[in-house]
Formats: sequence, structure tokens, C-alpha cells
Amino acid sequence: MKNEKLNLEELFATINNYFSPKVIAEVNDVYVKIVKVKGPDVPWHTHDGEDELFYVLEGRLTMQIKGEPDFDLNVGEMFVVPKGVEHRVFCVEECRLLLIENKTTAHTGSVKSSITKSVDEQKY
Repeated sequence: MKNEKLNLEELFATINNYFSPKVIAEVNDVYVKIVKVKGPDVPWHTHDGEDELFYVLEGRLTMQIKGEPDFDLNVGEMFVVPKGVEHRVFCVEECRLLLIENKTTAHTGSVKSSITKSVDEQKY
């Protein structure tokens, strides 16, 4: 997807499943992804070598960091989960996110679950 403008609304319209990130762009060694989430399906996991950025485009996302109080991210807010920090997310209503992750970041870390997607499954 080089040298083309992207319409996020059109791209979100093509996503039919929750917790199924899609790579929409590459910037140096990172992927820019979009994802729809709803429910409590993300397992506790870490990314031992990479940070992970969450930016809320629509809805409200609850961030859970192991050993700390839960907190919500609202539209226009972002949070970077530092590498090695055990975390998971959930939301009651649909939430749309922009994610920025290293190309080496495994979707749910080393934890395999029903929502885990490979990098190839995340590409359009």
C-alpha cells in the first residue's frame, strides 16, 4: 500500500471479525494496523521485545495491566504498553483501534488462543 491515501471508514467496513487486526501501512520497521474489538476475548499476554501502541478511534477500551487498576481509553486517547508488561484489553460495545507495532510483534505474544492471528492473516 505505497503512495496511496487510505480511507479508514472504508477499510473498517471490510473487517468482519472482532480481534482480527489488519495491516494498513508500513512505516520503517513497524506496522500500522486497524482492528475492531468487542468482548473479553483477549488473553493475558506480553510482548517481550516490543512496545505496543493503542489509539482509540471509536468507542471505549478498557486496558488491564497485571497488578494495576484497570483504566479506560476513550476516543482520541492512546496508550503505549511497554515491552514485557502483561496486559489485555476488553470492551462492552464495539471499539475501533489504530495499533502501531513492530513487524515482529506476535498478536497475542507467546499465548495462543482462538483469536490469535499470524502476521500473514493480518495483511490485506
